[in-house]
Amino acid sequence: MTLRDILKVKGSHVYTIGPDHSVQDAVMVLMQYRVGALLVQDAQGKPIGIISERDVLRECLDRSAELPNIRVREAMAKDLIIGLPDDEIRYTMGIMTQNRIRHLPVMDGGHVAGMISIGDVVKATLDETEYENHYLREYIQAR
Repeated sequence: MTLRDILKVKGSHVYTIGPDHSVQDAVMVLMQYRVGALLVQDAQGKPIGIISERDVLRECLDRSAELPNIRVREAMAKDLIIGLPDDEIRYTMGIMTQNRIRHLPVMDGGHVAGMISIGDVVKATLDETEYENHYLREYIQAR
């Protein structure tokens, strides 16, 4: 199973925000759509980072009274780790675990194909395992 398979089920919509918005704006968007991360895009729509709930909490700890004045560009993760549509789920799980990230933008050529969460990856892995187990049980019982 690949990231493309997850996106076929989940969809390709990605919630985004600009780097010059405030962290408080990011919190409002995160809460409005009940998502854990936003892709940060520049004026041309190019992904330049990601801001997650964890990034917001870090800012709250250090300077909670200043959230309306802190720009997303100051709080976001700038070293964007991406997935590709044909990446295998188990590979992706390893990358996300190794880098301690919970959200992964999926890029297809020069455009954003979607965003997956570690929950999406775990669910896909469980679904795949359930399918394999079912198939093996049928095979064994047919013998």
